[in-house]
Amino acid sequence: MGPRGTGKSLWTQQTYKQAICLDLLQPDVFRTYSAHPERLRALVDGHPDKTVFVVDEVQKVPDLLSVVHGLIEEKRSRTQFVLTGSSARKLKRAGVDLMAGRAVLTHLHPYMAAELGEAFRLRSALDIGLVPLVVGAANPHEVLASYCALYLREEVQMEGLVRNVGGFSRFLEAVSFSHASVLNTSSVARECQVERKTVEGYLDILEDLLLAFRIPVFAKRAKRALAVHAKLFLFDTGVFRSLRPRGPLDHPEEIDGQALEGLVAQHLRAWIDYAKGSHQLYYWRTRSGVEIDFVVYGEGGIWAIEVKNSARVKPEDLRGLNAFQQDYPEAQCVLLYRGDETLKVNGIRCIPCEDALRAIHPHRKLF
Repeated sequence: MGPRGTGKSLWTQQTYKQAICLDLLQPDVFRTYSAHPERLRALVDGHPDKTVFVVDEVQKVPDLLSVVHGLIEEKRSRTQFVLTGSSARKLKRAGVDLMAGRAVLTHLHPYMAAELGEAFRLRSALDIGLVPLVVGAANPHEVLASYCALYLREEVQMEGLVRNVGGFSRFLEAVSFSHASVLNTSSVARECQVERKTVEGYLDILEDLLLAFRIPVFAKRAKRALAVHAKLFLFDTGVFRSLRPRGPLDHPEEIDGQALEGLVAQHLRAWIDYAKGSHQLYYWRTRSGVEIDFVVYGEGGIWAIEVKNSARVKPEDLRGLNAFQQDYPEAQCVLLYRGDETLKVNGIRCIPCEDALRAIHPHRKLF
């Protein structure tokens, strides 16, 4: 599973070069298999010499899951199915749990800085994001501008996920103000002039389309009264930039701060998925307003991470980390900032953000 443009199709082509591939984005293939999903069985039976079958964008024809399930149950030990998808909406309705215990679920994310190596530039990543489709484009800004329109047309409108596509478009714009912030659905509903329940439904669609994710409050063995609402992030900084309206009252440094926090969030999320551990991503906020942007908790340890879009470390920047360390002395506390030097201030490591992002690698311990 992974959003459009993250390279699922290219990865399958490079990894399974001898496989038979069904691309359900092709109109003729889609028509054939949506009308007769059992045709997949005939295809497998007709190629006994082939061991791998790839079904690209399987959510277009969810009934194929039942066929794959049936073929797996027949104990065809030599046959492997590779299914890719960019939306979980229809798969949930079709009963994706049919595959439970019979399939390995993995997620593909935008590029990590470690993947790009020397080609990674923080300023560029904050501007256009790290979706491979955008990064590799001749004109990334044009591709980015049409990216969400692609989802609206091919996933939302064509699949009939919402009755009012215009209302959903307004919601996308309004929800961009909540990126990297505690989510207030009532406020978003007022902005869109729709009911709160409608916004909650739109948020579910956004997450099912893999365009956004929420992180909960870290409350394990809590010693203070904590906030209860989750934080919302769009899955890629460039997508956030393309959706976020800008005008005379919008301060560039505020948008930059949201973009930087989102960029760190998508790296932490990718590290958690790719490292194959049992870590989870949270944030921490007390009811009195003391906050830490991210908490990564799991078998490898506990990390508290604060992100600041400033070139200098100020004492107030460490307030949340100091409070968290009092409650959780075993935590490793890190401040990521826009300066050039790695420092240690009051026992807390302060690392230049670009250096920290380059160092986040699935085969290494976090920080």
